[in-house]
Amino acid sequence: MPAMRFIRPAAALLALATAFAQNLAPPQAADQNVIRINVNLVQVDAVVTDSHDHLVPNLEASDFQVLQDGKPQKISNFSYINVRPPNIAPAPVTVAEKKGVPPPPPVMIKPEQARRLIALVVDDLALAFDSTARVRGALKKFVDNDMQPGDLVAIIRTGAGMGSLQQFTADKRVLYAAIDHVRWNSMGRVGVGSFQPGGGAYNAQFTDAMTAGSLGAIQYVVNGLHDLPGRKAVILFSENLKLFSRNGDNDLALLQARRLEDAANRAGVVIYSIDPRGLETTSLSAADDTGKMSRKQLNNFPMMRSQQIIRSQDGMVLLANDTGGLFFHDSNDIAGQLRKAVADTEGYYLLGYHPDASTFDPKTGLPKFHKVEVKVTRAGLHVRSRSGFFGKSDSYAEHKPAGRQAELAAALQSPFGDNQIHVRLTTLFAQSPAAGSFVDAMLHVDAKDLKFSDQPDGWHKAVIDVEAVTFGEDGQPVDSSGKTFTLQFKDAAYQNALQNGLIYTMQHLVKKPGAYQMRVALRDSDTEQLGSASEFIEIPDVSKGKLLLSSLVLRSYQPPADAAHPQAADAPEGKTGGSPAMRVFAPGEDILYGFQILNPQVDSNQKAQIEASSRVFRDGAEIFTGTPQPMNTDVQTDLKKMVGGGVLKLGGKMQPGDYVLQVVVTDKIAKTTVTQWSDFEVKDPAAIQ
Repeated sequence: MPAMRFIRPAAALLALATAFAQNLAPPQAADQNVIRINVNLVQVDAVVTDSHDHLVPNLEASDFQVLQDGKPQKISNFSYINVRPPNIAPAPVTVAEKKGVPPPPPVMIKPEQARRLIALVVDDLALAFDSTARVRGALKKFVDNDMQPGDLVAIIRTGAGMGSLQQFTADKRVLYAAIDHVRWNSMGRVGVGSFQPGGGAYNAQFTDAMTAGSLGAIQYVVNGLHDLPGRKAVILFSENLKLFSRNGDNDLALLQARRLEDAANRAGVVIYSIDPRGLETTSLSAADDTGKMSRKQLNNFPMMRSQQIIRSQDGMVLLANDTGGLFFHDSNDIAGQLRKAVADTEGYYLLGYHPDASTFDPKTGLPKFHKVEVKVTRAGLHVRSRSGFFGKSDSYAEHKPAGRQAELAAALQSPFGDNQIHVRLTTLFAQSPAAGSFVDAMLHVDAKDLKFSDQPDGWHKAVIDVEAVTFGEDGQPVDSSGKTFTLQFKDAAYQNALQNGLIYTMQHLVKKPGAYQMRVALRDSDTEQLGSASEFIEIPDVSKGKLLLSSLVLRSYQPPADAAHPQAADAPEGKTGGSPAMRVFAPGEDILYGFQILNPQVDSNQKAQIEASSRVFRDGAEIFTGTPQPMNTDVQTDLKKMVGGGVLKLGGKMQPGDYVLQVVVTDKIAKTTVTQWSDFEVKDPAAIQ
């Protein structure tokens, strides 16, 4: 990846788009539920179900008892949190797409807007070949049919690099790409597929270390969820998470499990575990090597197989029981088990009490574990909650990575990203005749979050470290770049930087088509505060000759005073809100958008027949549909790489909020339609940088 530099990104594409803007009709677009543990308040979440395993939402505080270390506690805070969005049926049905109408773009959800945060963790270090295929099918069904409005979902593989730790998203393109790469890991620890007598200290030690590695990968996600509101669930698919054995405990894995359990309880994360082996038989099968078994082993085989299965599940049982979740097993309907786990997150009670002063005593040395028990006094009901917590406050200083490289690496691995320094990442795919496919990545930095030191002669100086990594489909890094920037401004330039922020661009060629994820981390060298962001982008295979559409580029547009010279006017000097990196506009503003059309077909007269239209969405609802308009292709210099664009006129009464612009392009000769979309935000003018 070449060095990062200040530029006006994709300027050539925008200038070309302006010349064709008249070819398109311009449309007229008319207390957080975070679980806390501190010296003043302990909050515990609890799920109550009836005899049919249905959630019970109508209880009062008087229906509960809370005990800490066996002593009753007075409930001081009480509420029922309904996570299910309104007017959503318990069993959503997939709505068939209208023929000839492209699917709408995904609804963009910010972490603080999410109702549920669901991490689907595939322990590919402990799945058999056939189990992996079944899990992949269950994940696909969930994304297709069971995701609800307000869900942010991540699909994570424990055996992959951090590039596979996909960001929580409502974008099904990202989730499908992650599901496609859930594959059998031949390097994983062996699950219970066949009985193997004996073992060996080396193999046992290797398996124990891999189990601890799986638990560590889950804890990365849990730690990233700590400060976020909403119902937070980790649903783990594994068939071998052994923590205990006949000869003693797996000390390394058990210690990691206890750390994960405590982190989950503090973060308000419920862990559900699913054993995808389905109905297991304890009888001999063709896969069992009976030639190496003694007569005693053959006679005791059913009992030994049963014990082996139980031991392989003890970690899954422990994590589910101690975090208030459920353990699913002995069923061939993995998709149904996943659906039940997600349904269990749709409502819960939040109970708070004031703990005794002795609960948090810094003089005692290591924190003591305090058992918490929640009971329901009404007959016929069942309650699940967390087993307890360690006596240290959430404000207790946790160990954090120290040093430039370690801090940046930790920020790159965060499931949601650090936001001490507010950054926004935008990635755009385009095609150049000379260079081929490339990505323009733009990073907007809020300069007010940086510490500038005063220098002689009115100069102000800040130093930032920037690391950028691009991951390919296999989760491995494809490109990386790191640089330290020294920023120096004075007078009006300094005030402009504080008011409007800074934009950096990173450009690099893409040698191979596929799905990519770019992650960027930024660190203030003085304060050591961090900011990070990531974005998913698909690079199509241009060489196959199929109709393709580049990314959309959006920016503010000021109509020229002289209509005879339709040259795009720049946004006011220094304003970054209306730039392609930010895409923040005011009601009544005009938005210029541009794009490339790749590989259109031509007729016998070497003429292309292209129609383009636009659609605007808010919260998933379509609020505007433009009429398809034919493009004037006579002025195109390259019919295989045509450039188009338009002007989106925002009405003066446009409500502030998040919107999505979708462009639909149809090749009338090839009878093919392609779409692309870009999100943008409408804000009050006084709030725009």
